[in-house]
Amino acid sequence: MIRNYLLVAVKVLWRRKFFTFISLFGISFTLLVLTVATSFLDHTFGPHAPELKQDRMLGVYTVRLTSDDGSFQMTDKPGYKFLNEYVRTIPSAEKVSIFSDFTSTATYRKGEEVKLYIRRTDGEYWEILDFEFLEGRPITREDEQKANFVAVINEATREKLFNGESAMGKSITMEGQNFNIIGVVKNAPIIRMTPFSDVWVPLSTFKTSGYKETFTGGFMAAILAKSEQDLDLIRSDFKANLTKVQLPDPKKFPRILTGADTYFESFARNLEGGADDPRTGTLISILVLLAVMFIILPTINLVNINISRIMERASEIGVRKAFGASSLTLVGQFIVENILLTIIGGLLGFILSSLVLSYINNTGWIPYAQFGLNYRIFIYAFLMMIIFGIISGVYPAWRMSRLHPVEALKGGMK
Repeated sequence: MIRNYLLVAVKVLWRRKFFTFISLFGISFTLLVLTVATSFLDHTFGPHAPELKQDRMLGVYTVRLTSDDGSFQMTDKPGYKFLNEYVRTIPSAEKVSIFSDFTSTATYRKGEEVKLYIRRTDGEYWEILDFEFLEGRPITREDEQKANFVAVINEATREKLFNGESAMGKSITMEGQNFNIIGVVKNAPIIRMTPFSDVWVPLSTFKTSGYKETFTGGFMAAILAKSEQDLDLIRSDFKANLTKVQLPDPKKFPRILTGADTYFESFARNLEGGADDPRTGTLISILVLLAVMFIILPTINLVNINISRIMERASEIGVRKAFGASSLTLVGQFIVENILLTIIGGLLGFILSSLVLSYINNTGWIPYAQFGLNYRIFIYAFLMMIIFGIISGVYPAWRMSRLHPVEALKGGMK
């Protein structure tokens, strides 16, 4: 039965080339946009190197100081002192890393300025993240404790400064400080908040120790749990620590809002204005609503095209009904035709998506981004494609099934 459905579907789609082209264009363009958007989300929030332990990683990315009534607020990155006293002391964490936000800097090569991003880290940072080393080794706890002037650079910086040749044993001068290069890693894209940078150096190489007294500003923390089951315990321990916080200006800002979050939860928390608990359901609902709204218009257009295509075949429907074809058989035929059309359009959409993502990667609009299609994106897009095909085919097929044979032979419904 299915084989016959498919054979008829292929012949019908090939015979009505104009309708087929319009339908394929709408389907492939819709899937193109949704697939590219899904790839962006996956490469921003999904588990990608060097954040391969995301299933047991949390972070403290922002703090919000607020008045009791919420009329006065201040949102910033955490400071080193806050993280050192209230995050590093979480008893249920396996490892905690404190590191600076990336900031712009510059070095010089043959008299020409080369702009770079620099980040200062401790040794735990390199134990939590899984950077792929092309050369050398990471910064260690000993490097940070002894304030060794060592640096790890990314592949792009090696290309800029040394034309891709080995960087081991060479040095880089930034902000009046000279660092010996001890390692080279694969590029991490700027959309990954924790690992991104061009150059990493030890925290203790700051020119002064004033950073150790900052309550807010310039730092973040990464927390590694012993297992995924410990994540809630870490959140609970951090909330307990927050009850002991000595605020810098308790009269003006007596409350602090922050949490140990995944990056997605942190994004949701900021979307909610720094709520006590991140409401990821709200963010997911917004993303789903946007996807549904984008799908509705092409779905309606495809429904109209399918109705026109079906009504053109009214005489065929009438003949088949007159010879005993059931409504269920005819509905199945048209749904199979529409799903086949949707799958072809989806495959074209995947091909176009790969080309668009490759183009975005090559333009360098998003530094070091390597967007692509993986099994998660394929599954999401395939499900959207099937749903799209079924929804746009069910109503026209149902309407067709209601045709009386006599009406169908006369040209369709009035």
